[in-house]
Amino acid sequence: MQTGNHKLLQVKDLKVYFPINLSVLGKGKKLFIKAVDGVSFDLETGETLGLVGESGCGKSTTARGVLQLYRPTSGQVFFQGKDLCLEKGDALRRMRQSMQMIFQDPYASLDPRMTVKEIIGEPMKVHRVPEKKKERLERVLELMQLVGLNPTDVHRYPHEFSGGQRQRIGVARSLAVRPEFIVCDEPVSALDVSIQAQVINLLEELREKFNLTYLFISHDLSVVKHISHRVAVMYLGIMVELAEKNELFSKPLHPYTQALLSSIPVPDPVFETRRTSIALEGEIPSPIFPPPGCRFHPRCRRKENICSESIPAWKEVAPGHFTACHLV
Repeated sequence: MQTGNHKLLQVKDLKVYFPINLSVLGKGKKLFIKAVDGVSFDLETGETLGLVGESGCGKSTTARGVLQLYRPTSGQVFFQGKDLCLEKGDALRRMRQSMQMIFQDPYASLDPRMTVKEIIGEPMKVHRVPEKKKERLERVLELMQLVGLNPTDVHRYPHEFSGGQRQRIGVARSLAVRPEFIVCDEPVSALDVSIQAQVINLLEELREKFNLTYLFISHDLSVVKHISHRVAVMYLGIMVELAEKNELFSKPLHPYTQALLSSIPVPDPVFETRRTSIALEGEIPSPIFPPPGCRFHPRCRRKENICSESIPAWKEVAPGHFTACHLV
């Protein structure tokens, strides 16, 4: 798979905090859930960046912060050279035409009271492209055929489709206004394995056909390796490693990445019995009170004194391979 050389998206030191009021601990005292705490990355046109990590690490919040569905606490998100964090009202709405999202749950993300025609056509209605109803209907039928749905089902409702078909409706909706950038927020995790492969192949075909750029969020490392060009690993609101997919899977540097990759099942019983799986100790610390220094050090088997004393710098240790670890 080939990518372009134009940076479509640049995220710099993105932070998304959610305030909580713990009046029981003191009148008016405010604390923050640091869901995303200083994430930086970029995406080239036509590229797929996989974003992985345990549940609750901030993957989906990062995506929503990029799209401005959650307004970032601080940081910058440059899309097509414009900082989305500074855009408001109609200007932001116009930018959103180029940015769409495929949601995780195909059962919850589709309005059960709307027909397929209305669901896929809604983005076109909001952005008024095309303006004529007849042209919108033609576009809906074209998109249904494109994603493998029968155009004769245009007047059916979501409950009349299977899970895989519903997700195809979500994919068609995301393509309705011809976006350049699509966030895929665990788009296959709610589907059967056989259906997952079909949807992943569909996404790849669409990326190549329309030169789309994906931010692909998943906890399934095998799926991420298949579809991504580069992979970023998150832990407790921060990014701990980023590299080209083959480099990351063959030479993981951060202890957390090594533990994640050791959990991937291998379809070779002989090799599977010989290899060692790295079991993480303890629970993920609270995002309200993250540990000092390296956030992973309470669960790291290789930790040293410096790990709990200072925050590791985000550094490029090999061409295109970044990590934040004192031990690398």
